[in-house]
Amino acid sequence: MTRARFYFLAAVAFLAVGGGSVALRKLLEGMPPIHTLEDYTPSLTTRVYDSKGTVISELSIEKRALLPLSKIPVDLQNAVIAVEDDAFFKHWGISPKGILRSSVRNLIARRVVQGASTITQQLAKQIFLKPERKFTRKIREVLLALEIERNFSKPEILQLYLNQVYFGEGAYGAQAAARNYFGKEVSEMTLADCALLAGLIRAPRANSPFFKPENARKRRAVVLQRMLDEKLVTLAEANAANAQPVPLVKPLGFDSQAPFFVEHVRRRLEQKFGTAAVWRGGMKVHTTLDLDMQKKAEEIMERALTEFDAKAAVEHEKKLKELLATGEPLPPEISTAPLAKIQGAFVVIDIKTGAVRAMIGGRDSHFNRVTQAKRQPGSTFKPFVWAAALGSGMTAASMIDDTPLAFYFDGRDWRLLEGATDQYSINLATQPFAASPDFKIWVPNNYDGKFMGRITLRKALSQSRNISSINLITLVGPPLVVELAKRAGIRSELEPAPALGLGASVVTPLEMTSAFGTFANGGIAVTPYTLERAEDSTGKQLEGHLPSEKEAMTPQLAYLVVNLMKGVVQGGTGAYASRLGRPLGGKTGTSNDNRDLWFIGFTPDLVAGAWMGYDDFTSLGRKDWTGGSTVVPWWTEIMGEILKEYPKRDFPAPSGIVFATIDKTQGLLYQPACPKANKLLEAFAAGTEPKEYCDPNRVGPTVIEVSTDTLGTTALPDGGYGTVKPSTGAYAPAPAPNEDPDAPAPLPTDGELEPAPAFGEDNGSLQ
Repeated sequence: MTRARFYFLAAVAFLAVGGGSVALRKLLEGMPPIHTLEDYTPSLTTRVYDSKGTVISELSIEKRALLPLSKIPVDLQNAVIAVEDDAFFKHWGISPKGILRSSVRNLIARRVVQGASTITQQLAKQIFLKPERKFTRKIREVLLALEIERNFSKPEILQLYLNQVYFGEGAYGAQAAARNYFGKEVSEMTLADCALLAGLIRAPRANSPFFKPENARKRRAVVLQRMLDEKLVTLAEANAANAQPVPLVKPLGFDSQAPFFVEHVRRRLEQKFGTAAVWRGGMKVHTTLDLDMQKKAEEIMERALTEFDAKAAVEHEKKLKELLATGEPLPPEISTAPLAKIQGAFVVIDIKTGAVRAMIGGRDSHFNRVTQAKRQPGSTFKPFVWAAALGSGMTAASMIDDTPLAFYFDGRDWRLLEGATDQYSINLATQPFAASPDFKIWVPNNYDGKFMGRITLRKALSQSRNISSINLITLVGPPLVVELAKRAGIRSELEPAPALGLGASVVTPLEMTSAFGTFANGGIAVTPYTLERAEDSTGKQLEGHLPSEKEAMTPQLAYLVVNLMKGVVQGGTGAYASRLGRPLGGKTGTSNDNRDLWFIGFTPDLVAGAWMGYDDFTSLGRKDWTGGSTVVPWWTEIMGEILKEYPKRDFPAPSGIVFATIDKTQGLLYQPACPKANKLLEAFAAGTEPKEYCDPNRVGPTVIEVSTDTLGTTALPDGGYGTVKPSTGAYAPAPAPNEDPDAPAPLPTDGELEPAPAFGEDNGSLQ
């Protein structure tokens, strides 16, 4: 060999070694450290449980769970090894024989028909490498596989692989796949199930039983044959597994259960722990929900609202035909388009703890009307007025006027027009101000256009008398009512004005329901909550519920209000609920122009609030569709199912409460000379019971009807009864009254309603 040739070959060798070194360095650049596999944690599924441990929802970007190998069926381990890498326990990360075999087959087919990746190579690719088709990526895959084999045992590699591999339908890992395809825990899978899953790894979509069931059967048979060839199953076992049907439809998922409740919990968790922890961290979230209770409520409420939609459509069509027949232009509130679906909300709260047991936020949307929708409560707000009155020294037997009255606006406040007790005196009193365009009067009315004179507080509440409510709030002062309602659990802003007693301020169903629970809980206000505890994927507790309660009123005051609200159910506007045959308290409500229908009722154990209305504040239509006639029936049906698990018991009277037999029309102690029909056992705070006896010669109250024959009418922006208008020297009475005991008097507002909070907000009233 000549010297020149030697130097040439040496230079070529040097360049080859140098080039190879550079190429190898390039390949190794950015290679992840293998030791990170020791701490590798894949994205896991967060599971939400109800109060009995039932899974109600799964939250994940990739449905996944991390299991030890001992928890994964041996049949699945064997099936995957048989079909994906039969030499897994023999090779050292790569399979030269497999690479040669697949190369020959791909060459003959002139396309890629068989891969040569071992389980270790697949693991390296899935965890560390990007899904790109490059020669350099394949070399890196091989190098990583060799490193993995050098640092981890075969069982450790198999465990990582079976928790990581993608089975299709968003399911990563064996546990998620078992739930996704069979609705089972991984430990419950049969040989047929395991073989089907193993057959999905190579082509999840093409072999999916949901989309290509015949392909899934054939692929499962291939897997079983490979297991048979490897003597991992017997022929009888393989034949029995082949005879099993494949799942054709996806098992019922969890995301359809209690969607409004789950969404509230999800938002709360994300705010506290972050999105990554919720969607990737595999948290275990234990909630207050009772799924059985929730399902019963959903079924009954949906059926009731669907029936209402049908009746409303008939009424709408009837009214439309009548108006079109007149040839007159349609009023703006009447549309030729079909009515929207009526919306509803329902929530059940444990009286003692505040745990939310059921929550339905509406129909067909994610807007939660339990926590987010602010609506006028109408007469449902009246118990807070009565509570303020009782707390100020009045009793259930105290007399209150149900007689005409009027208010005027002085530029800052609404003030009672003294001496204006009938239309004539109202006209006379306002005549001097007729020329002033800014002078306004408000003349509230009762639902029936009648006045009962002086009646007891008990009768005024059970019959939901608007005028009595206004008289009471005027006597005790609106600020006192606001203060009491806030202590009881109302978080929304309340306007301290006389119209507050008729439910003028807007509130959410959740806070109203919770505040009613304060009465039933002996005056102790508890903050409603949904989360019992949250754990990370290892079981470490991240958060636990800390009770939040405070004394909002004395036990005696709470009991007296409860005793009055029992009368609403026993013989008042909520009488339909008495069909439950157990002690109940509650209050119905209907807001202006029948835009909102309510009923909130309670036992010593549970308080439940129900609401109906249209999202755009459209009137529900017929005047006899009220809280008492429309909401109470389906509330009662739901609670009839829910309360089967609870004993029938009454509200216990605390110390400091005494009972006295009174004449219910006079509010005085009963004596035998008075009519027996007026005899009533009433509760009092000790020392406040009547001292005088009823007068047997006294005639009962006279019902006064309001004559409007000679008076004009004017429409309110928000509908209702009575009017708010610039004074013209004449009183503008109500339109024809409906027959709803809860129909409110008109409210002195401009017709604007407070908007609901921004999406996702719930004004802090729910933990």
